[in-house]
Amino acid sequence: MTDLVDLALLLFLAVLAITIAKQRNLFVVVIVMGFYSLVSAALFTVLDAVDVAFTEAAVGAGISTVIMLATLLMVGTEEKTPSQPRILPLLAVVVTGAFLVFGTLDMPHYGDPQAPIHQHVAPRYIEVSGDEIGVPNIVTSVLASYRGYDTLGETVVIFTAGVAVLMLMGQALRFRQRDGDA
Repeated sequence: MTDLVDLALLLFLAVLAITIAKQRNLFVVVIVMGFYSLVSAALFTVLDAVDVAFTEAAVGAGISTVIMLATLLMVGTEEKTPSQPRILPLLAVVVTGAFLVFGTLDMPHYGDPQAPIHQHVAPRYIEVSGDEIGVPNIVTSVLASYRGYDTLGETVVIFTAGVAVLMLMGQALRFRQRDGDA
């Protein structure tokens, strides 16, 4: 049954991605992208990655959607149509995608109990994290203690990106006010 839910969510994500790619109204694109993030969060929840799902829902569907809607106030809602089809960007995407798929061929299969991650680090976290860290939830102990610097680094990157976006938006508003467009 879980496989059917996974498959349904993946197919729904594919439909949403195609909708985003085909749409020319940027307002609709932003709304569908927010919905895409919510469906991604649902998929992460089904895959037992609730912490990732929470982050995706908050950042992907929440903050990103608000920032993109604010950006649309400055740039408008209609995408400009290209004058001619661009083959080079399409070729770059196809080649990059092929390399990425090729890179995954060497990975362990999904759910494989013999994968390297399950042989060394994961058993240690399961066995000693409760005593070593003092937190009963293994995921919390891994994120807060074992991978604390990594989590802090991710937080700093997201904060820096948010500040940069706000600075760019403020600069654009100043230019619009100076030119009399606001």
